[in-house]
Amino acid sequence: MFINASELLEESIQPTLAKLGVYGQGPSQLLLGTAAQESHFHFHINHEKCDKNRGLGLYQISHQTHWDLWDNYLAYQPELASIVRGFASQHTFLDNPDAELTTNLDYATAIAWLVYARAGIKLPKNPSTKQLAICWRHCYVHQGKADTEAFIHNFETFVHGPISRVA
Repeated sequence: MFINASELLEESIQPTLAKLGVYGQGPSQLLLGTAAQESHFHFHINHEKCDKNRGLGLYQISHQTHWDLWDNYLAYQPELASIVRGFASQHTFLDNPDAELTTNLDYATAIAWLVYARAGIKLPKNPSTKQLAICWRHCYVHQGKADTEAFIHNFETFVHGPISRVA
């Protein structure tokens, strides 16, 4: 399944970040770029068919990263944990929390943002695509090759143009 970048931005990324108290073009664009780089805006709804070694869902979040965020970050921030838990569905989260990464865009977006937030990112007010790529490389990539040129290419290909054209 593919998702439209504009719809993802308007229907999931911006509202989710607002509920987390995060505003501005930089964080939204960083998450769009992450989805473009990690999955090319393509994801499997059935998490059983995903390559769990690569990651799950639109943002390709690994099982290990997902659980580490809960155990070593959100466990010490109960108010934030409550907000994030509020994005999850009642039953799926209890039965299989990783499934939320493949079926729940708002939850997956919140978790993807927390990967960056935990790393203490500092984005300029209006970051360039290259600055977003560098942030992704330093904060989001835990193993393998982190190619900032590929991030820039995928951002421009899948988000349809340079950052200045994305609302």
